[in-house]
Amino acid sequence: MRHQVMLTLVLLAALVGVPFAAGATEGISISDTVLKMPLAEDVSMDDAVESMKLRANGLNFKLVAHLPLYKELEAMGVDSNRIEIFQFCDAAIANEMVIFNPDFSAYLPCRITLIEDADGKAWLVTLDLGKIIPSANLPPELLEKAELVRDNIESIMEAGASGDL
Repeated sequence: MRHQVMLTLVLLAALVGVPFAAGATEGISISDTVLKMPLAEDVSMDDAVESMKLRANGLNFKLVAHLPLYKELEAMGVDSNRIEIFQFCDAAIANEMVIFNPDFSAYLPCRITLIEDADGKAWLVTLDLGKIIPSANLPPELLEKAELVRDNIESIMEAGASGDL
């Protein structure tokens, strides 16, 4: 439990840029905590969105929320490149993880962000579950499900990045 709390604190601090006390994890940057995929040159951002939705549906992952943040920023008069947040979930697995340890609720639902960088390049970004899962001390049946979630999120991103319909 102590290890899980420390991992959660490390990730949260990395997300807000807070340095840790001596003896804690050193050298972790926010880039170390994410999986980032560029969209292929011939894939539009709209095509990527449709591909992600189709892949998620095929994997029985539900799109539970969508936040077109750039539209909110535009409504506020803020000039912004495209930023959209998509939240996907397998409710049954999410429930099992939270029952096992309520701290997992901080990671729910799984998010994939579509961003356009300052150079106009489109990217898909998510928390790198491959780096989180090994430290979670899950029993074998939950480890298998966590790995399935990781694989499904990566598959959804790959579909979006390649425009695979």
